[in-house]
Amino acid sequence: MDGKRILLVDDDAKLSRVLTLRLESEGYDVVAAASGEEALLRLGEARPRFVLADLRMPGMDGIELLARIQEKYPGLPVALISAQGDIPEAVRATHAGAVDFLTKPVDRDRLLDCVRRHVGDDEPSKGNGNGSGNWASGIVTRSQVFQAVLEDARRVAKTDSAVLITGASGSGKELLARAIHKASVRASKPFVAINCAAVPADLLESELFGHKKGSFTGAQADHPGLIRAADGGSLFLDEIGDMPGELQVKLLRVLQEREVRAVGETRTVPVDVRVLSATHSDLEARVAANTFREDLFYRLNVVRLRLPPLDERREDIPVLVAHRLQQLTEAGAPKRVYSPEAMEVLVAAAWPGNVRQLFNVVEQNVALSPGRVISAALVRRSLGESGSGLPSFDEARAEFTRGYLRQVLELSGGNISRAARLAGRNRTDLYKLLHRHGISPGEFKGQSRDSADTPEPPREKPTTH
Repeated sequence: MDGKRILLVDDDAKLSRVLTLRLESEGYDVVAAASGEEALLRLGEARPRFVLADLRMPGMDGIELLARIQEKYPGLPVALISAQGDIPEAVRATHAGAVDFLTKPVDRDRLLDCVRRHVGDDEPSKGNGNGSGNWASGIVTRSQVFQAVLEDARRVAKTDSAVLITGASGSGKELLARAIHKASVRASKPFVAINCAAVPADLLESELFGHKKGSFTGAQADHPGLIRAADGGSLFLDEIGDMPGELQVKLLRVLQEREVRAVGETRTVPVDVRVLSATHSDLEARVAANTFREDLFYRLNVVRLRLPPLDERREDIPVLVAHRLQQLTEAGAPKRVYSPEAMEVLVAAAWPGNVRQLFNVVEQNVALSPGRVISAALVRRSLGESGSGLPSFDEARAEFTRGYLRQVLELSGGNISRAARLAGRNRTDLYKLLHRHGISPGEFKGQSRDSADTPEPPREKPTTH
């Protein structure tokens, strides 16, 4: 989704041109469509940040276009323009979900104010992962599903609401949390992350809340804790579902009272932190099982963002692979490329470990490839038991066809005419199949089995009327 791209939809070519010139003079990238139908066709390719559409158009009008956009691209802001600048039209548009309503003739300042409020000046990631300094640098995607998550993340970043990020392990939850922090007003303050499942329960309390010197064996100095370290910034609690129950109570108090008390300390210290949390587990199920506090769940789950697993955004695999190859090359690894067949294997494979697993496979391929081009065989070897364990449908069908053709030729002793009759195909079709699968009839000359064991199928008697 381009950070400054606008889709302008209007059947009036003259007005469309005027509005395009005004917006382009302010640095916006405008994609124009002359109808609602054309706009829907261009949405997927253009991936705009904002849609500005005429209310009255032949065929699909602005209200219907708005409904279709909300259904397919929820969260994409749409403003409507109408020559009928009366209250009923404005109410109809806003009730339908339009974020704004402009009247013709469109005032230049009003137009730019509308666009700036709904587009903003910051640019979301364009999926190139080039570290260009934008808020979501490093997030590599061209998936519309993931782009919708990024757009929601950009919006919630402007608030101070708690965010719960859900998704499978390895799908990039911490990366998204860092992007939210970077897009927020807290960006200049610390981003502190801790994995609640990776720290032993008896140490997690001290790590999070801090401790006073001498409060327990080994506490040889005061430790402020990660919550205080994140003061003014963002605290990211990964795998929050694994936090012990007694610490859930303490965390809830910090969120409610905005103050923290270290282990062994009697006084509390005020803190100002935004809590971002993540989990791969079903927190609602844990709440139902009384292993996670319901009141804490609602404190953390103000806004929920779900990261799709790699299996749901396979179109990202080629760009993620290219990104990882570039990283490895920059780190001094030899330059490598994937053969088309190898890339097909990657795209079709099962990825239970998501992006993390994909990156590990790419790094292994680069290290083990004897030449510049990484082969499909090496990819399959690297996937091992982590792959699907099954050939693709096309591979399975081709293997079955090869086996069947070889069996037919063996039965016919390499005689094409008899083989064609056995297979119920004409000779030309059979020759094409043999050529396609690299099978020579000469291999089977003289190998015919006893005709008594392998009778030809009976021919159908002609039907008489």
